[in-house]
Amino acid sequence: MKVVIVGGVAGGASAAARLRRLDENAEIVMFERTGYVSYANCGLPYYIGGVIKNKEDLTLQTPQSFKERFNVDVRVLTEVLSIDRAAKEVVARDLASGREYRESYDKLILSPGAHPVVPDVKGADSKKIYTLRTVEDTFRIREAALADGVRSVAVIGGGFIGVETAENLREAGLDVTLIQRSGHVLSPIDGDTASFLHSRMRRFGVDLRLDSPLLGFEDTENGIRVLIKDKAPAEADIAVLAIGVAPESKLAKEAGLELGVKGSIAVDDRMRTSDPDVYAVGDAVSITNTVTGGKAVISLAGPANKQGRVAADNIAGVDHRYKGSHAASVLKVFDMTAAFVGTNEKTAKAAGIDYGKVIISPASHASYYPGGRAMTIKVLFTNTDMKIIGAQIVGFDGVDKRLDVIATAMQAGLKVTDLADLDLAYAPPYASAKDPVNMVGFVAENVLEGKVRQFFYEDVPSLVGTDAQLLDVRTAEEYACGRAAGFDKNIPVDELRERMSEIDKKRPVYLMCQSGLRSYVACRMLAQNGFDCYNFAGGYRLYSSMEKSRFDGDCATDCGVKRIR
Repeated sequence: MKVVIVGGVAGGASAAARLRRLDENAEIVMFERTGYVSYANCGLPYYIGGVIKNKEDLTLQTPQSFKERFNVDVRVLTEVLSIDRAAKEVVARDLASGREYRESYDKLILSPGAHPVVPDVKGADSKKIYTLRTVEDTFRIREAALADGVRSVAVIGGGFIGVETAENLREAGLDVTLIQRSGHVLSPIDGDTASFLHSRMRRFGVDLRLDSPLLGFEDTENGIRVLIKDKAPAEADIAVLAIGVAPESKLAKEAGLELGVKGSIAVDDRMRTSDPDVYAVGDAVSITNTVTGGKAVISLAGPANKQGRVAADNIAGVDHRYKGSHAASVLKVFDMTAAFVGTNEKTAKAAGIDYGKVIISPASHASYYPGGRAMTIKVLFTNTDMKIIGAQIVGFDGVDKRLDVIATAMQAGLKVTDLADLDLAYAPPYASAKDPVNMVGFVAENVLEGKVRQFFYEDVPSLVGTDAQLLDVRTAEEYACGRAAGFDKNIPVDELRERMSEIDKKRPVYLMCQSGLRSYVACRMLAQNGFDCYNFAGGYRLYSSMEKSRFDGDCATDCGVKRIR
């Protein structure tokens, strides 16, 4: 059997290695248009910033090592131009010599990846604009960033690549402006959780410009000008365009293969295309979104590698099905970590999902052990069956661990309340006896059982000036540092029992504290004394981050008073 693979990065390389492990006698030929195979696509921004110092560390395998270990004929700098499905051949061009030739196959795997989106705007063809997708792109950007006279860069796009590139260029010493079309970075998460990242990026010196749609570019004598709708332009020496990627499906389309959403290659759960002898994997294909059940393009290395394995298994006669993805992701944003899985509120609303949510602000580990810091955890679940449909976590230590636990719970079909019963590892340097994931379950139980009713940031404006009583239960020192709009009364939670007569039992009471814990305790006191009470999810630290762009909203620390949870 002869297998030809088009594309030698995550999905293609994974398929080649797996196929060889299953079939020592198969002839395997892998074509790669760039000069590198099996490279760490997600590590490219970190070479630009100098975190990864050696070029060689970006590649996991070379054509030579692939040949020696897996006996795969790897042909780099070779572009596949077309597929002749009737003859079961591909037409390839050696980019060094220009020679074109045909290569036969019994089975074909397409792993062409995706290409950067370049908008149709004025000046987008400027030589001072770079995109980041390949190893060669990485070298070009680093060389440009280190060139004499280059002190500033404009990054257009606040997705994975844009945020990571902005961080690394800033760490390399450049002045960085990040221009984002929408109101927050990282579209898979919601604006409330993203607000913590905004504050952190600004604290590290990134000029973050949100709600700034791109109009075009103009070359200047010393650099480039980025034109923004209804706002002042941004000036920089160079620009990096990172507004997204699109499936590289041209080959498949011209070969008459069925396409899916967003022009991707349609495949079944064995990764077969509409031609049973042609498989496709990676960023170019549409797969099942395990949350919505619909088809989606999920451009992540983890799914691509798994899909390559599934394709190889089925070619080798092993019945292996790809079950889809809920797109678990994590990335570093300076010294913070952002992690997310499943759907966000915007997508859930668009899909017509009846959902609930909890937002908590637990510490990363036991509060009495030094070094613990607050994280924000937001979890969405269906109101019908309590299944988890999404989670977003922003913080410092332990973020990835909690996200992975929730992602696993999602895949296992657990209810949000089942998180309360998970038996998780505990030691003071790593966690609390009641882990933050357990706390999500506890809060969800309280909400669903009616022990507490929540209100959220978006609800505050509609409460101000109404009959509602808005009460802050933090300490007087914390309250003096700053308070939410309309929360003009302060009764610390530890004084609430003695001062309950100051609250009108005939009017609803909306409570806020720093993290949501003390206000929950206060709400339970009031509810059991006949008050109609609501707790603010996420606490003042979330409100402050959204409203005032203050990192962490930790006014206790800002004012030098003892922090109280």
